[in-house]
Amino acid sequence: MPLGPFIRDAAGADSVTIEDGDLLTGGAIQENRALTVIVHGGAFDGRHDLVLRAEAAATISESRPLDQQFALLNAAQAAGVTVPRPLWHCGDASVAGKPFYLMERISGSALGNRITRAGAQPALAETLARELSRIHAIQPPQAELGFLGTIRSTPAADAIATYRAYLDEMPEPHPVLEWTLRWLETNAPVMGETVLCHRDFRTGNYMVDEGELTGVLDWEFAGWGDPHEDIAWFCARCWRFAGPRLEAGGIADRQTFYRAYEQASGRSVDPGLVHYWETMAHVRWAVIALQQAMRHRSGDEFSLELALIGRRIAEIEHECLNLTGALS
Repeated sequence: MPLGPFIRDAAGADSVTIEDGDLLTGGAIQENRALTVIVHGGAFDGRHDLVLRAEAAATISESRPLDQQFALLNAAQAAGVTVPRPLWHCGDASVAGKPFYLMERISGSALGNRITRAGAQPALAETLARELSRIHAIQPPQAELGFLGTIRSTPAADAIATYRAYLDEMPEPHPVLEWTLRWLETNAPVMGETVLCHRDFRTGNYMVDEGELTGVLDWEFAGWGDPHEDIAWFCARCWRFAGPRLEAGGIADRQTFYRAYEQASGRSVDPGLVHYWETMAHVRWAVIALQQAMRHRSGDEFSLELALIGRRIAEIEHECLNLTGALS
């Protein structure tokens, strides 16, 4: 079944016209294609700007399959998180060449350098903190998110085991990352509150239009975890782009973000736990960067972007040494 008839049937329409299908920038793991769809008849009658999201030619092991991403997007929308409206998922590769889902296209830009070049944006940081509190309001058990499973030990222990296993698959050693994992083991926190973590909540993964948030994107890494994991990921040095001195996502100081999150969520932010999870964040980003580079090096997907991501390993390792006190 071609894409047009699929949308027609899913929308309960008489007919559908697809005007274009341009590939969107961004998304090293997923492929996003813009569609303008004219729906004739039914509840969706009219013109719709949509995004078709499918997996890229090669992906990484941590990324969730599309049906799970779609379920997460629905759960986030139900919790009041500002996200693109999810419409339909299709697991039949014959419709568009690969499985996909469709969502509404939102306005604005997600380019990290463009957003952070605007300087301090405390109001945007506060809005994002409130969005994060809504994500963290989703707690287990959730029947529609059963595929997330359960935490085997503690969020920290599970993460350490996962990243060590990924490193073991690499063809060359990475002693700085092994050192940092050992530091994380030695300083691991006890089990705390379990919430839904976005796990990629950062500048570059939300859309902004004229300084206003229009949507939180990219749910392929989400899972159960410690709320400090997302706070730390947002504040990690690697995601500040053109605003390195503004530690909350390159757009505000930490305290502005922390206060807004505490007020919205009703939970306290522990700076020590943020530091711990910020250290974990750099190990995780290093592992992802290594996996992205392997996609290029293996020949599965030749990409300058993936190759450049791999070139960032040295600076990530330097920050790992800094965070663990090894450079003191």
